[in-house]
Amino acid sequence: MTAKRYILTLSCKDVRGIVASVTGFLHEQYGFVIESAQFGDESTDQFFLRIEFSVDAKHSPGDAELRTRFGAQVADKFGMQWQMVDKQQKSRVLIMVSKYGHCLNDLLYRYSTGQLPIEIPAIISNHTTWEHAAKWHDIPFYHLPTPVGSKAAQEEEVLRIAQEHNIDLVVLARYMQILSDDMCKKLTGRAINIHHSFLPSFKGAKPYMQAFDRGVKLIGATAHYVTSDLDEGPIIEQEVARVDHTHQPSDLEAIGRDTECMVLARAIKYHIEHRVLVNGHKTVVFK
Repeated sequence: MTAKRYILTLSCKDVRGIVASVTGFLHEQYGFVIESAQFGDESTDQFFLRIEFSVDAKHSPGDAELRTRFGAQVADKFGMQWQMVDKQQKSRVLIMVSKYGHCLNDLLYRYSTGQLPIEIPAIISNHTTWEHAAKWHDIPFYHLPTPVGSKAAQEEEVLRIAQEHNIDLVVLARYMQILSDDMCKKLTGRAINIHHSFLPSFKGAKPYMQAFDRGVKLIGATAHYVTSDLDEGPIIEQEVARVDHTHQPSDLEAIGRDTECMVLARAIKYHIEHRVLVNGHKTVVFK
């Protein structure tokens, strides 16, 4: 008999009986727990839980009914923020890019080889530099330039495209435009950005030249959720690479780009597997 797999994630005030209530509910629904992780944050008094479980098709009440029952019998009781998703359902990801294509190309490779199990219904750019890459992968490409005075209209078109394609996640793969506060709010919890970790020390143009001039010994990258606070959203993943006096600015930039690709891919993987729960200005990541 075929079993359907779900992923349940939740957060709420940390009180007694949460795990017992959740697992008891799953038992009543003929659920079988496959993977479980939990965390109680003493600093915020919040509890976080991720459970992957299966329900035999013979006993499954269906997705909608299962969610309704959980909400009424468990979630409402504890005031939970929660979601229950079909594990087999692939996330639909919109990628936005400017002229630097290393992260885009890395994601397209992982997508085409099945390493990153997502759907990419659209790619948006304010340049045409990577239109050929989208065509190669048979993905619709939208060129949306941002001339002075048209930012609001351009963002409205981005949101329209996202709605048209039923987008679950927006990825800023080195998209070199600052999103408006309004757009950030509309994409809360479903937009990921990647940048080098020299901030706030080396801002603006040529950060790797600035880092070279200061003789840095570590190069890093940070992937985080997009918020109206520029480059300061809840961090999902980070990585560093060691460098030394023999590395020239071009070497530093090459290492930095590789690091950005790796970090962004990890962050997306954690997100689409529903392993990331926002905890105020930070995140809980169940790996």
